[in-house]
Amino acid sequence: MPLPLFALAAAAFAIGTTEFVIMGLLPDVAVDLGVSIPMAGLLISGYALGVVVGAPILTLTTGRLPRKVLLVGLMALFIVGNAMAAVSANYTMLMVARIVASFTHGSFFGIGSVVAASLVPAERRASAIALMFTGLTLANILGVPLGTLVGQHFGWRATFWAVAGLGLAAALAVAALVPPVAASEQGSLGREVAVLKRPAVLVALATTVLGFGGVFVVFTYITPILEHAAGLSPTGVTSALLVFGLGLTLGNVLGGKLADRALMPALVGVLALLGLVLAGFSLTMHNPIAAIATLFVWGMAAFATVPPLQMRVLEKAGDAPNLAASLNIGAFNLGNAGGAFLGGLVIDGGLGYEAVAYAGAAVAAGGLLLALLGWVQDRRAATSLKVAEASC
Repeated sequence: MPLPLFALAAAAFAIGTTEFVIMGLLPDVAVDLGVSIPMAGLLISGYALGVVVGAPILTLTTGRLPRKVLLVGLMALFIVGNAMAAVSANYTMLMVARIVASFTHGSFFGIGSVVAASLVPAERRASAIALMFTGLTLANILGVPLGTLVGQHFGWRATFWAVAGLGLAAALAVAALVPPVAASEQGSLGREVAVLKRPAVLVALATTVLGFGGVFVVFTYITPILEHAAGLSPTGVTSALLVFGLGLTLGNVLGGKLADRALMPALVGVLALLGLVLAGFSLTMHNPIAAIATLFVWGMAAFATVPPLQMRVLEKAGDAPNLAASLNIGAFNLGNAGGAFLGGLVIDGGLGYEAVAYAGAAVAAGGLLLALLGWVQDRRAATSLKVAEASC
């Protein structure tokens, strides 16, 4: 794989760390700022909604910038947001800081996916995207556990200072290794916006919202679940998150390879597996060993969805991929925000952590149904094309 992909992966590592590390810090942040666990969980929702809003705004307003300049500029914004988080004096300021950092997320992964795909032959595009997203999975293996550990020993603010440093290193790597890509090569603004009129693109975006949203119904509250249901210590939670991250990395690689071979069968298969694992977690969460084993399979299924979901949108967007790709990253995070909110409602309703797992499985099942709908539409379109060609 081309060296620039590793620079994109380094940036993905930094972005993924700041997105997910807050989950391991929720109890500490809640106590320090005097809010409840569900209220602290809204910091995840706020970040996710910032991605949803920021992705189209930045993608459309920066369309004339060279892609490399834009990617470096987005990492500068990321550094500012995390530095603000580190010095936040109250909950409101921390929420604002999270939203500032989140504006980097959607545009970087959206534009980065297009750049990554352009660096390799067509038959390896999903694998190239998967390599960039490997930085996101490694964030869960290394960044999140280490960030949680730093927060536990030095305070959660130290974690955000460390993440800002990661962002600086990633920005330098992108500046040094990613080749120049002119904005004019990315298609016109009119074509980008017109993509949103295509039903197939909208179905693909909705599939991402539900398919990945089921993950965050449960994962948002993974620390209290593991501590209270599985009986793990804080150190045990860190180890469990490491196992989850290993599953994410394996799933991301497998998802890319499977999507390159057969996109829709891969997407349908991994979404089905994800729903089953989330439902099963309602039973295994009460046993430490079973819970950790489930986390590994869950992580594998969760990130095996990412390359095919992103490729699905790029495929349906055709020659106007930038806005659609960025919006799909927003769709991931809209699912994250909705999932975190739904999980909080279940907890506040006193239904128990088992119900949270079932709720996550139900949301993932919705994504599976949409994926099946899209697959059926593809098959019908292919059949219609064959009939038309035969009649000529």
